[in-house]
Amino acid sequence: MILVIVFLPLLTFLSIGFFGRRLGTEGATKLATGILLVTFLLSCYAFYDVALNGNVYFVELAPWIQAGSLLVKWGFLFDTVTVVMLVVVTSVSFLVHMYSMEYMKEDPHCARFFSYLSLFTFFMLILVTAENLVQLFVGWEGVGLCSYLLINFWHTRYQANKAAIKAIIINRVGDLGISLAIIILFYVFKSTSFLVILPLAHLIEMNPVSFLGFEFLNPATLIGLFLFLGAVGKSAQLGLHTWLPDAMEGPTPVSALIHAATMVTAGVFVLVRCSAILEMSSFVLSVITVVGALTAFFAATSGMFQNDLKRVIAYSTCSQLGYMVFTVGLSNYSLSMFHLANHAFFKALLFLSAGSVIHALADEQDMRRMGGLVKILPVTYIMMLIGSLALAGFPFLTGFYSKDVILELGALSSSVPGKFAYYLGVVSAFFTAYYSFRLIYLTFLSKPNGYKVSYMHAHEPGIFMMAPLLVLCFGSLFWGYMMKDSFIGLGSTFWGVSLVPLSLNGAAPLTLESEFIPASIKLIPVVFSFFGILLSLFLYNRMESFLFRLKGSKLGRTLFSFFSKKWYFDLVYNRYVVDFLFKLSYHGTFKAIDKGLLEYFGPSGLQRFFYKLSYYFHLLQTGYVYSYVFIVVTGMVALLTLAMYGIDNLFIQLVGLCSVVALIKFTNKI
Repeated sequence: MILVIVFLPLLTFLSIGFFGRRLGTEGATKLATGILLVTFLLSCYAFYDVALNGNVYFVELAPWIQAGSLLVKWGFLFDTVTVVMLVVVTSVSFLVHMYSMEYMKEDPHCARFFSYLSLFTFFMLILVTAENLVQLFVGWEGVGLCSYLLINFWHTRYQANKAAIKAIIINRVGDLGISLAIIILFYVFKSTSFLVILPLAHLIEMNPVSFLGFEFLNPATLIGLFLFLGAVGKSAQLGLHTWLPDAMEGPTPVSALIHAATMVTAGVFVLVRCSAILEMSSFVLSVITVVGALTAFFAATSGMFQNDLKRVIAYSTCSQLGYMVFTVGLSNYSLSMFHLANHAFFKALLFLSAGSVIHALADEQDMRRMGGLVKILPVTYIMMLIGSLALAGFPFLTGFYSKDVILELGALSSSVPGKFAYYLGVVSAFFTAYYSFRLIYLTFLSKPNGYKVSYMHAHEPGIFMMAPLLVLCFGSLFWGYMMKDSFIGLGSTFWGVSLVPLSLNGAAPLTLESEFIPASIKLIPVVFSFFGILLSLFLYNRMESFLFRLKGSKLGRTLFSFFSKKWYFDLVYNRYVVDFLFKLSYHGTFKAIDKGLLEYFGPSGLQRFFYKLSYYFHLLQTGYVYSYVFIVVTGMVALLTLAMYGIDNLFIQLVGLCSVVALIKFTNKI
């Protein structure tokens, strides 16, 4: 029965793909949403059976690849990590499907949209339930493909085309990392199955590996770096993050699905799943901690200066992913999974609430052209306020129960990367609160700045858009409180054997100590968050003229340009990477190889050679007897000379023949 959870979304995709015209828009939307509801309910049962009752299931479906010692089967592993991801993915996906029934009902290609959503969900379920790395890679590539299809859903928009291409190309870098990690793991363990690799991970130091001329006595370092490279691409960490804000060009439900539950969480999931390997290399854990902390700080500072409603929330996703990643670097995988699950609820709430605002204002996304919507969209305002408070870590909301514990662990860490992550994490919490309530103020509380006609027709969404908001609001309020003791409670056996013992790198003692640290340390993140909220509301309510003058100053322009242009990452990539590759590909691979070497020695070159050869041979037909006598005599002399010296090499004879033809051509010209 548990395999039904995985394959029901595939059935939806095939049904709508082949019979979408017969089903019609209404039939396709109802079919997709209904099947996702069934999938979610089955996932809840699997969560009860596996996570709460302690049962673990392994299902071997069929053989797939057999080549020498490589044996890969279609297998599915249902442990606690898997079922947590199942509940997160299917719940958010079902709510997004329901929301899209009203949001996309006017789109002429609504059925195609729902088929892509179902395919996206299917590949994500393949990824989280995979028993081996090769099958996981199928889901990994599948969510990348579906992200391209969904970001580029409105394919007549030029910006959507560029954003989709950017997303899939940047993710290819991360895919290279995952591919190399799989190859090295197979080389070391002679298997790609998690049931073989993870229990034997502590023996990895006994199998040194040579890579690019370097000898790695501890292959865990090399494998961990490649796994993290994959996570950097898929989970938009610093360096390969630039695709994530541009992914906002797709429909808003797509943004909610990508950012809250599916694609961006895949990288964190892979790191957690391979935790036994990461624990074997303290260097890899340090790298993960530093990059995650830098990502959280970078995204928080960039989000402060964005004016697009969805881009602000997108940068908050990037920042929260940074928290999850540096928590992995601190060896507390259960806490990272807890924050992942919490983040799914309030981030989906924020995106779908933003979609409600955009839908009400006739697709307006610039916050500077909004304002005063609290009286027109009061329910949406409450939903977005709760989501923003949860994101900022307001006490006793869902985000508070994971985000503050993450920072407490950083404060207790004795390592330099841990302290570095703590300081950047606290500062990022301040910036997060600031831009969250800047969004609230500019969208709902400031003076109306939009077009009158937009306000005249603005209204709250219908039941199919409002119901998912209410469900996600409940999750943003109570999920963290309800699940804290199970996920990260002391002595909890919730995770069973899904995660490595956290005592290997001191994470368990830190978790224990975090319960008894002074209140002054516990309150630091809360104080920074409150200060960010108050500063945001005060600046935009009382000091708008001061902000205007600050932006006009030289220092203000420099800072504003630096942060609003996302630390110039896109500029550097376009100028020094993309332009270089374009020139290299044009002058190198295109002109020198494709249009040069390959065409000269390939079919086109051979065609031109024989055409010219036939042209030269036709010159033999001059119509003059003395020319024919000269040709015959010259040819006979050449052949006799070759035979005299015993030259029977065919190539030399052809050269001699061509020389005769060239001589004839020269003679005719004379």
